[in-house]
Amino acid sequence: MIAYLNGIYTYKSPAVVHMEVNGVGYEVQISLNTYTHIQNLDKGILYTWLQVKEDAHVLFGFFDKAEKEIFLHLISVTGIGATTARMMLSSVQPTELQNAIVKGDERLLEGIKGIGKKTAQRLILELKEKLTKYSNDSNISPLTYNSLEQDALNALMALGIARPAAENAIKKVRSVNPGITEVEALIKKVLQAL
Repeated sequence: MIAYLNGIYTYKSPAVVHMEVNGVGYEVQISLNTYTHIQNLDKGILYTWLQVKEDAHVLFGFFDKAEKEIFLHLISVTGIGATTARMMLSSVQPTELQNAIVKGDERLLEGIKGIGKKTAQRLILELKEKLTKYSNDSNISPLTYNSLEQDALNALMALGIARPAAENAIKKVRSVNPGITEVEALIKKVLQAL
């Protein structure tokens, strides 16, 4: 997994950037939100998520970790793919999007291209509880895991385990074994619990 890129922007558009990192050029799909932050920069960091499909590897980039976390929450919802999640983050600021989900604002969600009534309801149903505990009016941070849990979750997903199943298993294992401090130990316990 490529966690982030730190390099020079050689090409920028509202949907795609090319970044040169140590002589290698990466094509990165971005949201309009990210573009507004980087449009006047020559170099910088993009936090990334790599989508591996049968016919392509697509790299998505985010200006900050909070936007990346919102994106990961969105794609965990049935029916929301990476392209739709990017569209959502291009239409609405990440903090506004999180507030809409937390407050159950179906109308705002339905106003986003590609999001109908049922999808808006599903987003609220599946994400409201997860995002509620991390929101406050001044600075919304959707980070849900410490680095140990996040590393374990990433590894489990790389093994082909669905995100919701992996998240639930991690919660159960952590509640029974709060003293686990190593990623390997946590992953082994989770695999036994599944």
